[in-house]
Amino acid sequence: MTTTLLAKRAATGSLLGLALGDALGFPTEFNDVPSILAKFGPWREMELPKPAFVTDDTQMTLALGRALRSAMDRGPLAPETLERATRAEYVAWSRSPENNRAPGRTCLVACDLLAGERRPWQDASQIHSKGCGANMRVAPLGLVPRLSDEQRAGAAQLQAALTHGHPTALAAADLTAHAVRLLAQGVEPLGLADRLRSYVHENRSRYHTRWLGDLWRYGQAASPESFISRGWDECLDALDRLQQALSHPSPETDPCLATGEGWIAEEALATGLLCFLLFADEPVTALRRAACTSGDSDSIACLTGAFAGAYLGPAAWPTEWADRIEYQGDLVSLGALWDA
Repeated sequence: MTTTLLAKRAATGSLLGLALGDALGFPTEFNDVPSILAKFGPWREMELPKPAFVTDDTQMTLALGRALRSAMDRGPLAPETLERATRAEYVAWSRSPENNRAPGRTCLVACDLLAGERRPWQDASQIHSKGCGANMRVAPLGLVPRLSDEQRAGAAQLQAALTHGHPTALAAADLTAHAVRLLAQGVEPLGLADRLRSYVHENRSRYHTRWLGDLWRYGQAASPESFISRGWDECLDALDRLQQALSHPSPETDPCLATGEGWIAEEALATGLLCFLLFADEPVTALRRAACTSGDSDSIACLTGAFAGAYLGPAAWPTEWADRIEYQGDLVSLGALWDA
């Protein structure tokens, strides 16, 4: 990692941004834009709630972060160590009394099945679900250092597959982690969408057997390649909608109308990216735009914050906001570990 990246503290910025977006979007989720404006006033003036509570999006991000730290304490990241550590963290999250923030049903069902330790994790995976739970929590894999491209991609897909087994959930999680990584490395936002499209084409037929095992068989696909390529194709369609929206930017229009409401993984990625790219140098405005949306506002805003924070570092966020976000100590501790 270069001196510039260390100075930027991309991991700390991304984790704080993710949580801030989550908290800003928490009270607006399930509301249409007119209702949000009626409750909170002009979207460009939205303030962080007091207290600044987050949702399961941040809680599961921290669970994955702890699992990565634990798995990598034992040596290079490998499928077996990551699966065990992440499985334990996800199950612990599902049983925590703090898991009271309207968690996704897919995650709860899968975690209940994962609690049976003798059950292969593939049996727990909800193979037909591509909900945004797969990638709203994946940012740590774009931030943790010293991973190969194969480790990062395989781990991103495995952590998604523990709960969401649809190929689009896997591809969207991989693509989200890759976007975070590129921004942390300093890739200019203007070229990000093209870089992501290239990544789709490079990986379209690559099935990570070492990380996913025989998951593809659960999807009744003809082959591993046909299973995973369907997910990448749906992500490419979402990136096409993103590029179309960016070619005719309309900052005052609900982003969900262009790239989807974000309840599913590829739409959460595309709409989170749209909000970030519309305001790449105005991170707080990007969060506010993401929170004032008609779809899954907390997940969209949490991804927007992860992208903006990875690109700009913690200086992107108002100190008064960052100091009072829920789980601030945990977020900063993980960020400092990876920034160092």
